[in-house]
Amino acid sequence: MKADLHGYLQGGRESLLWKLDGLGEYDIRRPLTRTGTNLLGLVKHSAATEIVYFGAVFGRPFEQELPFVGEAAQANADMWATADESREEIVDLYRRANAHADATIETLSLDDVGRVPWWGDATPTLRHVLVHVTAETQRHAGHADIVRELIDGTAGLLPSHDNLPAADEQWWSDHRRRVEQAALDADRRVSA
Repeated sequence: MKADLHGYLQGGRESLLWKLDGLGEYDIRRPLTRTGTNLLGLVKHSAATEIVYFGAVFGRPFEQELPFVGEAAQANADMWATADESREEIVDLYRRANAHADATIETLSLDDVGRVPWWGDATPTLRHVLVHVTAETQRHAGHADIVRELIDGTAGLLPSHDNLPAADEQWWSDHRRRVEQAALDADRRVSA
């Protein structure tokens, strides 16, 4: 059970990092939604999430204090990278956060209890936290998939398994037209 949950977390991590591959500094940082969602920010936020949930929650502090984590941090400071924070620095932080989380997951049993003050002082088990962080990581990997597709059209789960139909650009163009036409037709039907 633990290995299965951990495997899904690792899959989300790999997918999230893959979305940075082959892009320049501007593209990994630029906000592509009204709320500022960007690829490097998703990685930075995911690092903070693992540091907090698999560190502080279980009394296993991370090796480094981070100015964008905690009550004193500016709102959304973990959702974007400053100009002075390099891609390498944030990816390294994420990998170190992953290693710290992995050590917690390997050391504790699924029934060991932590403390989450921001959940009303809840005391969830490692199982609950592992499911929560895995769901959040996979959610952000999905965000990253959409953001990356907006940047350069690259989509899919992983480079070795994109999880998309085998199709050429013409098929995708025709498919998009079909979807658009269905949306227009449904709007006309409902509006009539």
